[in-house]
Amino acid sequence: MIVSRIAKILVFTVLMVFVAVKASAEESSESMFDWEPLMEAITQVESEGNAKAQNGNCCGAMQIKPILVEDCNLILRSRGSKKKYTLKDRFNVKKSREMFVLIMSKYNPTNDIERAIRIWNGGIRYTVKGTQKYYNKVMAAYKS
Repeated sequence: MIVSRIAKILVFTVLMVFVAVKASAEESSESMFDWEPLMEAITQVESEGNAKAQNGNCCGAMQIKPILVEDCNLILRSRGSKKKYTLKDRFNVKKSREMFVLIMSKYNPTNDIERAIRIWNGGIRYTVKGTQKYYNKVMAAYKS
């Protein structure tokens, strides 16, 4: 009985350590890739750097839709984070970029630049044809 209880505690402890290590590895892989040049190119294409830009329900320097803020909050919640973004955060360049990195960590874990551009424009179910003009604009800004 005591051995069984000790075994359960040991298994639980090992599982908790595994979860903590996995979460730590995910966080460090997010912060290791430098998205800054691409985010700058996207910002130029989307709003020419205007943090107060609005176009329909797209807002801020990176023209973020409410559904993206929702998705970020779902990702955060699934990772056990208490952090939460608001619609107002779309007007904050730093927080907008945090959301970009968070979305990429979930839907573009290989840090593929082309995929990142197309996801940002067309969502996770983008089509190459539907995002081609945007991709070309962002790549031109990215290369300059």
